[in-house]
Amino acid sequence: MPSSRLAIVTGANRGLGLEVCRQLAAQGYRTVLTSRAEAKGRTAADQLKNSGASVVYHPLDVTSQDSVSRLSDFVVREFGRADALINNAAVYIDRERTVADVELAVLHTTIETNVYGPLRLCQAFLPLMRRHKYGRVVNVSTNMSQFANLDGSAPAYRLSKVALNALTLMLARQIQGMNILVNAVSPGWVQTDMGGRGAPRSVEEGADTIVWAATLPDGGPSGQLFRDRKRIEW
Repeated sequence: MPSSRLAIVTGANRGLGLEVCRQLAAQGYRTVLTSRAEAKGRTAADQLKNSGASVVYHPLDVTSQDSVSRLSDFVVREFGRADALINNAAVYIDRERTVADVELAVLHTTIETNVYGPLRLCQAFLPLMRRHKYGRVVNVSTNMSQFANLDGSAPAYRLSKVALNALTLMLARQIQGMNILVNAVSPGWVQTDMGGRGAPRSVEEGADTIVWAATLPDGGPSGQLFRDRKRIEW
């Protein structure tokens, strides 16, 4: 039953991640809200708890293997399961760069967070999912990663999300038949700190398909990219 399910959401002290926690809690999920900014994360978790949500906070830096391991140890000790993993934490630091002039250091920082981070989390929590023969992994991607939409702008961000899409497909194919569904979701251009106030979508709209993919029924799709609950091309 959903009330027994545990979800882990990265980068959740604000924006999409926070709204995902709110929507999952409304469906009866216990949620581990994580963020690198500990004070902001604890405040966000307290706000959700005050509204009746079953939420706990744990600090997490997805670029640190030690930090991921501490989170994994906490989840195993306190809950003994991990039913949904939402890899939302990401950086977008090359808005003004092009593929012809982006610094390799910017590429490195972006890929470290946006690709290696989700991989670390998947490697940490897939064993728990296998143990319970149930799991849902959602990697938050973007339509900017679709091959039809690739151009020379924001090269580090785009490349990182292309790699995240590939990771999604590789994991889904490796663990097929285990009742663990791995999908990517493009939330669209959302009114967050990353998306800006001029974005056309609310955080509620952006989070909807992420939560949908995190709560798919057994036998649902895996290894696909979704937007508005519909499959779109890589």
